[in-house]
Amino acid sequence: MNWKNVLLVGAVALLPISISAQANILNAKKPEEIGKKTEAQIAADNDTPLQYGYVDDRDILWSKTIWEVIDLDERVNFPLYYPLDTVNIGSDRRSLYDVLIKHIKTGELTDVYVDSYFTEKRKFSDLEATLKKVDTTDLGYEQINAGEQLSPEYINRRELTAADIEEYRIKGIWYFDKRQGELKYRLLGIAPVAPDVNFIDDESMAPEDALVELFWVWFPSAREILHKAKVFNQRNSAQPISFDMLLNARRFNGVIYKEDNVQGDREIDQYIAENALFQLLESQRINEAIRDREQDMWAY
Repeated sequence: MNWKNVLLVGAVALLPISISAQANILNAKKPEEIGKKTEAQIAADNDTPLQYGYVDDRDILWSKTIWEVIDLDERVNFPLYYPLDTVNIGSDRRSLYDVLIKHIKTGELTDVYVDSYFTEKRKFSDLEATLKKVDTTDLGYEQINAGEQLSPEYINRRELTAADIEEYRIKGIWYFDKRQGELKYRLLGIAPVAPDVNFIDDESMAPEDALVELFWVWFPSAREILHKAKVFNQRNSAQPISFDMLLNARRFNGVIYKEDNVQGDREIDQYIAENALFQLLESQRINEAIRDREQDMWAY
């Protein structure tokens, strides 16, 4: 028996263990028991996010901070967008936006900020004006002017949902660790982007002109929450991956739209205006310059 056969036998032997461990579905005697693990299973899982290693400032030989946009229209980024319908699906499957907003509401996720520089914190009560609007129709104003009580049917309520999220913006830092001699990436923040709730149904405005960053989340403090939230793995539904793993492993397609620079971290479209092709080429140039940095470190 050669090594290929040995590995194949080992993989097949471990397969039933992996399948039976998936949400306890094969051991459940009732539907209510699906997803519930015994104390022994929980102890054996040791299911915690992989901790970041300590990096001393003196070990950072070079670094570059970049901002990227993750377009949710791209198929590779669908795991961040779906599912949208939370009524007819299990509670263990939610979109990234639903996971973030749920834990912001409950107060478990507190490191929420206005922008990507993480200087001004926000609570959920501060975000409500950004996430929903309440408007009165013309007939409602007529009722008010006539001295009548406003009827509920003349009040329009609109709240942003996961279906309204157009993209995510992330901030991260590429750095060269001289102690380990390699180029690494560390994700620092993530922000959902959606049309302004006040203009989301306004057909006179182009959708891309109404996009706003709803809030920024400091990613390291959200890792425990994102680790518990699982992403559907279409290659093997018995082995779902977490949002934490997906983002840290960069299993998405992002395009650089800004880098730290002497002009106050200006965005690419500020110095290359009205030319999407050249903006994309500039993004690729920045990306290639970062990748080439590691090769340059070993050049003599």
